[in-house]
Amino acid sequence: MWILAIIFLQSILNVFSEDLRSSLYFVNASLQEVVFASTTGALVPCPAAGVPPVTLHWYLATGEEIYDVPGIRHVHPNGTLQIFPFPPSSFSNLIHDNTYYCTADNPSGKIRSQDVHIKAVLREPYTVRVEDQKAMRGNVAVFKCIIPPSVEAYITVVSWEKDTVSLVSGSRFLITSTGAFYIVDVQNEDGLYNYRCITRHRYTGETRQSNSARLFVSDPTNSAPVILDGFEHRKAKSTQRVELPCKASGHPAPKYRWLKDNVPLEPDSRFRQTVTGLLIENARASDSGSYACEVWNSYGNAEVIGRLHVKQPLRAVVSPRKVKGSVGSQVSLSCSVTGTDDYELSWYRNGEIINPGNSVRITGNNREILVMDGMAKSDGGAYQCFARKDKMSAQDFVQVILEDGTPKIMSAFSEKVVSPNEPVSLMCNVKGTPLPTITWTLDDEPAVKDGSHRIGHFITSEGSVLSYLNISNSQVRDGGVYRCAGNNSAGVVTYQARINVRGPASIRPMKNITAIAGRDSFINCRVIGYPYYSIKWYKDSNLLPFNHRQRAFESNGTLKVSDVQKDVDEGEYTCNVLVQPQLSTSQSVYVTVKVPPFIQPFEFPRFSIGQRVFIPCVVVSGDLPIAITWQKDGRPIPASLGVTIDNIDFTSSLRISNLSLMHNGNYTCIARNDAAAVEHQSQLIVRVPPRFVVQPSDQDGIYGKAVILNCSAEGYPVPTIVWKYSKGAGVPQFQPIALNGRIQLLINGSLLIKHVVEEDSGYYLCKVSNDVGADVSKSMYLTVKIPAMITSHPNTTLATQGQKKEMSCTAHGEKPIIVRWEKEDRIINPEMSRYIVSTKDSGDEVISTLQILPTVREDSGFFSCHAINSYGEDRGIIQLTVQEPPDPPVVEIREVRDRSIALRWTMGFDGNSPITGYDIECKNKSDTWDSVQRTKDVSPQLNQATIIDLHPSSTYNIRMYAKNRIGKSEASNELTITTDEAAPDGPPQDVQLEPVTSQSIKVTWKAPKKHLQNGMIRGYQIGYREYSTGGNYQFNIINLETTGDSELHTLDNLKKFTQYGVVVQACNRAGTGPSSQEIITTTLEDVPSRSPENMQASASSPEIISLSWSMPPKEALNGILQGFRVIYWANLPDGELGEIRNVTATQPSLELDGLEKYTNYSIQVLAFTRAGDGVRSEQIFIRTKEDVPGAPGGVKAAASSGSIVFVSWLPPLKLNGIIRKYTVFCSNPYPTVISEFEASPDVFSYQIPNLSRNQQYSIWVVAVTAAGRGNASDIITVEPLTKAPARILTFSGTVTTPWMRDIVLPCKAVGDPSPTVKWLKESTGSSSPVMIDGRRSIYSNGSFVIRTVKAEDSGYYSCVASNNWGSDEIVLNLQVQVPPDQPRLTVSKTTSSSITLSWIPGDNGGSSIRGYILQYSEDNSEQWGSFPISPSERAYRLENLKCGTWYKFTLTAQNGVGPGRISEIIEAKTHGKEPQFSKEQELFASINTTRVKLNLIGWNDGGCLITSFTLEYRPFSTAVWTTAQRASLSKSYILYDLKEATWYELQMRVCNSAGCAEKQAKFATLHYDGSTIPPLIKSVVQDTEGLATNEGLKMMVTISCILVGVLLLFVLLLVVRRRRKEQRLKRLRGECLCPFSYSKNTRTSDTLNKQQQTLRMHIDIPRAQLLIEERDTMETIDDRSTVLLTDADFGETSKQKSSTVTHTVHYQSLSQATGPLVDVSDARPGTNPTARRNAKTGPTARNRYASQWTLNRPHPTISSHTLTTDWRLTTPRPTGSVDKESDSYSVSPSQDTDRARSSMVSTESASSTYEELARAYEHAKMEEQLRHAKFTITECFISDTSSEQLTAGTNEYTDSLTSSTPSESGICRFTASPPKPQDAGRVMNMAVPKAHKPAGELVHLPPYLRMDFLLNRGIPGPSRDLGLGQACLEPQKSRTLKRPAILEPTPMEAPASREVQQWQPGTASTLPQREGADLGQAGKMSSSQESLLDSRGHLKQGSNPYAKSYTLV
Repeated sequence: MWILAIIFLQSILNVFSEDLRSSLYFVNASLQEVVFASTTGALVPCPAAGVPPVTLHWYLATGEEIYDVPGIRHVHPNGTLQIFPFPPSSFSNLIHDNTYYCTADNPSGKIRSQDVHIKAVLREPYTVRVEDQKAMRGNVAVFKCIIPPSVEAYITVVSWEKDTVSLVSGSRFLITSTGAFYIVDVQNEDGLYNYRCITRHRYTGETRQSNSARLFVSDPTNSAPVILDGFEHRKAKSTQRVELPCKASGHPAPKYRWLKDNVPLEPDSRFRQTVTGLLIENARASDSGSYACEVWNSYGNAEVIGRLHVKQPLRAVVSPRKVKGSVGSQVSLSCSVTGTDDYELSWYRNGEIINPGNSVRITGNNREILVMDGMAKSDGGAYQCFARKDKMSAQDFVQVILEDGTPKIMSAFSEKVVSPNEPVSLMCNVKGTPLPTITWTLDDEPAVKDGSHRIGHFITSEGSVLSYLNISNSQVRDGGVYRCAGNNSAGVVTYQARINVRGPASIRPMKNITAIAGRDSFINCRVIGYPYYSIKWYKDSNLLPFNHRQRAFESNGTLKVSDVQKDVDEGEYTCNVLVQPQLSTSQSVYVTVKVPPFIQPFEFPRFSIGQRVFIPCVVVSGDLPIAITWQKDGRPIPASLGVTIDNIDFTSSLRISNLSLMHNGNYTCIARNDAAAVEHQSQLIVRVPPRFVVQPSDQDGIYGKAVILNCSAEGYPVPTIVWKYSKGAGVPQFQPIALNGRIQLLINGSLLIKHVVEEDSGYYLCKVSNDVGADVSKSMYLTVKIPAMITSHPNTTLATQGQKKEMSCTAHGEKPIIVRWEKEDRIINPEMSRYIVSTKDSGDEVISTLQILPTVREDSGFFSCHAINSYGEDRGIIQLTVQEPPDPPVVEIREVRDRSIALRWTMGFDGNSPITGYDIECKNKSDTWDSVQRTKDVSPQLNQATIIDLHPSSTYNIRMYAKNRIGKSEASNELTITTDEAAPDGPPQDVQLEPVTSQSIKVTWKAPKKHLQNGMIRGYQIGYREYSTGGNYQFNIINLETTGDSELHTLDNLKKFTQYGVVVQACNRAGTGPSSQEIITTTLEDVPSRSPENMQASASSPEIISLSWSMPPKEALNGILQGFRVIYWANLPDGELGEIRNVTATQPSLELDGLEKYTNYSIQVLAFTRAGDGVRSEQIFIRTKEDVPGAPGGVKAAASSGSIVFVSWLPPLKLNGIIRKYTVFCSNPYPTVISEFEASPDVFSYQIPNLSRNQQYSIWVVAVTAAGRGNASDIITVEPLTKAPARILTFSGTVTTPWMRDIVLPCKAVGDPSPTVKWLKESTGSSSPVMIDGRRSIYSNGSFVIRTVKAEDSGYYSCVASNNWGSDEIVLNLQVQVPPDQPRLTVSKTTSSSITLSWIPGDNGGSSIRGYILQYSEDNSEQWGSFPISPSERAYRLENLKCGTWYKFTLTAQNGVGPGRISEIIEAKTHGKEPQFSKEQELFASINTTRVKLNLIGWNDGGCLITSFTLEYRPFSTAVWTTAQRASLSKSYILYDLKEATWYELQMRVCNSAGCAEKQAKFATLHYDGSTIPPLIKSVVQDTEGLATNEGLKMMVTISCILVGVLLLFVLLLVVRRRRKEQRLKRLRGECLCPFSYSKNTRTSDTLNKQQQTLRMHIDIPRAQLLIEERDTMETIDDRSTVLLTDADFGETSKQKSSTVTHTVHYQSLSQATGPLVDVSDARPGTNPTARRNAKTGPTARNRYASQWTLNRPHPTISSHTLTTDWRLTTPRPTGSVDKESDSYSVSPSQDTDRARSSMVSTESASSTYEELARAYEHAKMEEQLRHAKFTITECFISDTSSEQLTAGTNEYTDSLTSSTPSESGICRFTASPPKPQDAGRVMNMAVPKAHKPAGELVHLPPYLRMDFLLNRGIPGPSRDLGLGQACLEPQKSRTLKRPAILEPTPMEAPASREVQQWQPGTASTLPQREGADLGQAGKMSSSQESLLDSRGHLKQGSNPYAKSYTLV
């Protein structure tokens, strides 16, 4: 069964592979026409292909293969035909408007494509027009776009416009398929607009805009129908939709009836009468015919008659589809054509047309049947049937595969032995094509047919012939050799076998044989009977064979004689058959041998004309008689040649007495005898030297035309003509010409150039040769004449009316060239006014310029420049558009309402420039146009607008302007309008829901249908509910304002992955309309909100942990569960964490393998959906099982005396369990163990006593756990010595310790005598002894102790032990772990209720990150929340946050040392904003005498739920407000009990979680009679007589009083300020409490002065950057410069560089970022912090917590300031101290920097001061409220061992802070208190902070942003010496901030030599942006967990609204 299946499959594959092996096909058989623009060119791929890859060729329809024309036409290697862009002068019908086809051929055949008509369209000038139309109201109007016939076929109407607004087909406006524009049910307003059509050229892409047409609308009058739109001819393709227009106007409305071929059309689903006419769906060929549209009404009739022709696609199908035949068979093909009855049909074989012939018949009415007889092998291939009609063609093809039809024996009978009378059946199965004929022979005689011998055949199912020969009663005579022969036209096949019939053996009589000498001969011995013993052949009594040419086949009695020879082989042959052992029989046969003739070869020698010829033909052997004849060229020699033939016996000679050219040919001598006929041939050539018949001569060729270079010659052999070419007119250098399709050699030798190009100009040489005589040649010169061509011109150009315009054309060609200009077929006379034509030569080109001066509107149109010379002409078309300001629009009233006027306008001429907008002006009638209200830049797409917020019953003047790019129109007509005085009926349309996130859905909808809106839609109500079948949930309602036709709103705070139903209602001023149909959708998936539960783990082996858990609750999945993710890591014995890994599982169980043995693992699991990972489970801890330990990490042994050896070792690298003990083995010799010692698991050395001196011992160590002994350590050899050299038992390696702890570095040494130990530390490549001080010491046992280890203690420590006999050394790498660096925290996603944070960890400080603490706080809250986060996480999402609220976030990483640096505070805001009131909504719904109804629908909640609504109102004449409050917002609110005829002031405040919004308004109640009251008086108004009213006088008095009061208050404030300053200075003189510390510095002040440098430190702020500068001079720095820290900027304390410094604070805008910010806190003393990042890492100290920096000040009156990495306050200098020449004072580097940092971290967890102060600085509100802030130092944290807090008093404004300054560097908190409202009078005297501008304006910073406010307080003067020896903060000789005038201090306070500090323009340098994890800050000024500002920049209101605490670090 399997074998059969395999055979069947193999047969299928064979057939399939045969089909695939060679095939042809069409890839785009429908390609019949390619039309393209001359400016674009075309690429036409050959639509045929095949397998294997085909060869593609292109031909013209004439059959001529196309050729490449450079730059014009090219065939690519892939078969793509390219026609290049070309100018009109290069147009050629042969190339650009012709029919092509391509062929594809491969081994399976050759096919040709359908005819492809390729046509190029030239750019022509044209315009499109629309004519004005007339129509009666209620009737139909039809506009048509009139297109010139010359381009109509290429132009398509793409749109219609109504006053520049594109129209789309609708209920009243229709655009037909032909481009006509219908207005149905014409209204009067339709006559107000302009209508125009927009067209596009299908191939060039050019668009045209028609003129504007108007519709003139009249009142209906009775009239007969008038045809507006009809048709005469329509052509369509079948299956298309056909529209037959028929439209008429008339009154009453006419009726219509359609007839086809004069028969009324029957109702049909495909025929439908529409507004425009008759619509035929899915047209058929039967729909062709004559159509009549009858139109009538009661006043007359009309009709439209036209003809429709529906074309069916032409289709041809050849059958049968698969043709397999054989050589010699007949093939018949039939071609069926549909689509037309009238067609022309052609047959092709392999691309060549088939004509009828002897074996080819084409029959049928349309030649549709092709019959081919006797197919030859070459007749196979692709057969195509082509049907053609007009320009349509169709084809189909089949591949005819011809197999070898030679007969083949498929099966046959075999040799057998039978008994007499036994039936015999012989079968022969033969296959062949055509079917073979089978014959039977017995011993070479035809088989007998009689009653007992029957022969028959039949055809099998496989197509073979099975023939049989049946013998019913076999006899002895039936024995012999049977042969079956199959014969057909393709060949013959035979098969034979012997049949033996038992009986007496005998021999049939044999006939004599004739053999041909030299050939093989066979003699058969016809033996019958069986059995017989042998068959033998004899000749002349000699047994055969007796030579190599003879072979006897004893089995069948055949004798073969090879290469028969007459002398040897002729004679009698006897066949002897041995019948019995002593009995034989024989028969003889005579063989006659005949010898064929043999001709002695001969050849004709070389002859010339006129010579004589004699050639003999001698037959040297062969039987006589022999006949000899002659032939010439295969035919008898004619007598006319004069050839004489002489025959004698066995010779014949040929004689020619006078040779001529006609004697040329092949002469054959033929000799015949009885044996054979033989022949010999030789060619006679009569040679003639070449000579010219036509010699080449110089010629002219015209570019683009064909030219023939004549050259012909004669001679024999026919001479060969070769052409050569030399380019140009120089000295000829001839090169062979490459012949191709464009350049061809004609039969007569002339050279044809089909398409002359400019490069063809040059010398041509015609060379003739035929190897007879000398070659001849002649040269000529071809001159290419170039027709005039326009090579350059603009297609379109613009001009402005009234200005000069120039247009140029560049022409190329043979000169002279005449250039003529035309304007739309009118020749321009150069002498005409305004037109100037100038022409100039430029090399080979002519440039002609047309100048128009000035341009006018009528100049718009098409200009053409014509270039003409003797060889042709060309033209270039230029479209000139003259642009000007537009005509004014015509404005009219559309609708008048109580508070709005709706306008519409009709646009006139747009000035040939698109309208860019409209300006609408509106004013009260009584006002002048100077006080107009303007609405600017109304969209040009609009033609109507509504002026709103008008007063009822008021008269207004309105006018408009139109604008384009050129300018503004004149004013339109002026309108004078007086204003005057239902909920929607339809729901919103197209309500659609789109889930945006897992908790939000985007709702989009369109406004209700216009006729159902019943007014302007003011807003919408969205109702949504959680959807459940059968549920009865109430809808949640949201009110929204409208934004346009398409609306959008996002529903937030929804449940995740939950179905919701949503409805929408539209609202206008009157109420709310019906709701839309409820639509259901589901929120998106989200990550699971709960972790998997019941997590269990078990250790199944030392390396495998099995886990299982249960799935989270379904409601917590928030989506479709995709799987689980297991996160795990090892908790290593040293407290570090291993690599964090994760693995994914689909089932709630998993095995973790490949784990570390006996290791504690932390494991978490989470579920994830397609939205991502969910919440992680709590960590579980499990330890893998114990195993045997690894080998000890190292072993040392050293002799301490002659009998004692000390052994030390390291614990195994892989403990794999709890070490129970160590076993020490001692061997002598190895491996014999002589002793074994045990050591406790916490001991790593052992003393082996009682050893023999000078003997070597082998020692090794093994660790032991509960699982057994581990691997042995390395074996070491030791020898006890009396004089033992010093050896260290401690191992070199790395020692890791957390900072701030005591660390012991061991160094145990042995030797005899005891060695001495010393410790060294590597520094800068060299080692030096370690420093011994109070923190560092060396124990007596050699250990080195460092107490309270610090980061700078990291490094390489060497312990060197030595005695008299040697020394040893180890190196320990001490790595001090510090808290981790701050992570880089960013916001990755926000929603209305959640914020997702992500981060990049910083440096881990040498210890694995153990987790993170995320802190967050609302922007205006004092409380911070925190979350612990797993160390493996890099993102976290906070849920359930307030909508539209700013939040602050910080992140702290924790490692084994502790918490690290807090990240910078980042802020993020949840989606949503404060409420807003729509400008589109009217606030006042109605007003009467005592009541006002407010429309509150205009309030938009901003995406957050409104929480409060406060309303206040009062009359203008009172100060008391009436207040109303609500917890939510209703649709309306009514104010009752108002005063009649009174102006009121109204203010509202609406709040949500994002903030509050306010709205103020004024309104007036009415008089009792309903009339309005006069408006409020805004200014003093004088009448025309110059008299002021009483109201004006009252206002002037009021204003004067206010001004006087303000002035008095200002003077009072100045006096109070001066007095308070005097009191403050007195207090400063007597109460300064500033202790100091100083250190000596041996440098002289001169040296220090020479090394003055500038110190810059950068502080990174999210929205602003502060730059602290200390420099003696303020130089100008470019706004984009970057300041980097270098080694020169910093030095260690002992190498201080001094400078006289000034502290300044620069504010930088955010837009400037130039590079990485230098992190000063990460810099070490004496290093370049920038280069440090690239330095080699290793044992160097982790220097983020290095010592502080110190700057020395050499000036005797200026104290030194210390700038620490934590930017603590500077240490003041004591008053009265005297500087010595060799001394300067500074604060020493703090030894407790880290402790101070810890204090800082514990005191202030985070700060957002920088960001918030910067934001405050940018808000004008902040400037107003904080610029007079007073500052109070409230507490300080001293960076000494104590942390006592100091408090200080209040210092206002610019008061000094010296009294509250702490004595040590540390952290101080101060309070910035904005002035209370009652202090607002001080505003006039205080500086106003401004934002920094790069242009260099003065920058004034408020005190809370000035660092020098704290660093440089005080005024220099003599008062420094006061104060009982206690020093105040040393005042600086520095610049102070330049401020507006302030009351000067008393002379005692202010010295004369006061230097003013001011801001220099441009001094603010650009701070480079911070990089990656290096976001350390040089200094911080941090908020006490709260911002000063709310989200809008306003000062927050709190329990103490005037004080906020800040911390300066």
